[in-house]
Amino acid sequence: MKKGKYTILLVDDETDILEILSYAFEKEGYKVVTASNGLEALKVLKEHNPHLLIMDVMMPKMDGIETCRQIRETAGYEDTLVMLLTARNEEYSEIAGFDAGADDYVAKPIKTRVIISRAKALLKRNKKSFASKKTITIHGLFINFEENYVLVSKEKLFLPKKEFKLLALLASQPNKVFSRDEIYKKIWGETIVVGERTLDVHIRKLRKKIGEDLIRTHKGLGYSIEE
Repeated sequence: MKKGKYTILLVDDETDILEILSYAFEKEGYKVVTASNGLEALKVLKEHNPHLLIMDVMMPKMDGIETCRQIRETAGYEDTLVMLLTARNEEYSEIAGFDAGADDYVAKPIKTRVIISRAKALLKRNKKSFASKKTITIHGLFINFEENYVLVSKEKLFLPKKEFKLLALLASQPNKVFSRDEIYKKIWGETIVVGERTLDVHIRKLRKKIGEDLIRTHKGLGYSIEE
């Protein structure tokens, strides 16, 4: 898909930031739509179906983290890319963003060229990296790659995108120990910078949903699913 066919939704309560980013992305050939808060963003999302949201965290009416969480829980928008912007540097804020399903996280003050570069990396990411396999069954766990769901004890679970890709990666090669660096590159991409605890958060959430013993930790090495 050519970049001119991508639609980007910019969400920020600061009009000057919207103007700066809108101008920069439109100059690059992207279609841009805007919103000033999370509630408005959810409405614009359904009207324009953007490929990527670039959204401030601290906003009135509904903040970026809650908006991201609601997007991930809305059928049909599970794969919509979300980049969060924030002036807050606390680690817990970054973890909360990824925990809500964000794909990338950029600290303010914004650097337009950096944001455009990160946006391009997100949009180029291959969403069908596991398309060669349609299903996997392991330890009673059934993973359907075509419909993106997991059966656990006959219960159908639609996992957030990153959790599903992480599970799919580990299950694609049972007994193989995937290093942390390898997982980050395959799931988040080589150009995306994420916090050190991001993977730990996703592993913890997965274990709560599919069982504590399925994913094995190899201290100092990485993670695996034993066949």
